[in-house]
Amino acid sequence: MQFQFNTNSSVMGTENVAERIEAAVRQKLARFEERLTRVEVHVADDNGAKHGAADKHCTIEARPRGGKPIGVTARADKVDDAARKAATTLAQRLERHFGKGEKDKHAARPDKVL
Repeated sequence: MQFQFNTNSSVMGTENVAERIEAAVRQKLARFEERLTRVEVHVADDNGAKHGAADKHCTIEARPRGGKPIGVTARADKVDDAARKAATTLAQRLERHFGKGEKDKHAARPDKVL
């Protein structure tokens, strides 16, 4: 699974921030790693140097093999919290997405005996 991290100019795009967020997202999505080709994380601070409630947001887009991209966005006071929330939501959506495909792969129903 390829991992891509993007940030706007108002968020410190240092290696430390990128490494922390990548580790948190990879941990949440570990069980889907073989089914995903790429995960893109976009982090931004809406109002820059000014502080505000839930002004950081994180958008994560996952690309399942042979499927359409699935994206989620979360907001929080801190970048790490926004990334954690988005990764949790994405894991839930991927569970539903992949679960739908598995649901149709059940064994055929045996004929009723009367």
